[in-house]
Amino acid sequence: MKGNRTMRVWSGIVAALGMAVAVPASAFAPGVSPAGLWLSPHSNVAVRTAPCGARLCGWVVWASPAARADAKDGGVERLLGTELLENYAADGSGAWTGTVFVPDTGRRFASRIDLPNADTLRIRGCLWGGMLCRSQNWSRIAQVPHG
Repeated sequence: MKGNRTMRVWSGIVAALGMAVAVPASAFAPGVSPAGLWLSPHSNVAVRTAPCGARLCGWVVWASPAARADAKDGGVERLLGTELLENYAADGSGAWTGTVFVPDTGRRFASRIDLPNADTLRIRGCLWGGMLCRSQNWSRIAQVPHG
């Protein structure tokens, strides 16, 4: 059961890893910015991405009761406010590389994010030095979900 929960939370977290950073305009397609509010593919976590120094970070601003319970089972008492996207730096190809924190396991993994279009944040997280990777597309939203 924990394996299923881990994959569900990993899916939510990896997707919830929205980003925004002070980056050169050339890092993304014209008018496209990773800064903003993003909803996971399972609609269970919302992340706000913004600059954190010269890097990009993303913090949980909303989570469903199930996502909060899964995080608590993993040792994270308060999911809201948790930094999921850590220390992302532009890699020169229009993408960012950094670390994603998965609260239900208490572990961090290498990650890469990019924007296929203005309303989609693609997050790719990898385990074991890139041997096992998973990608998710998060959707840009205008406001934090209710409930």
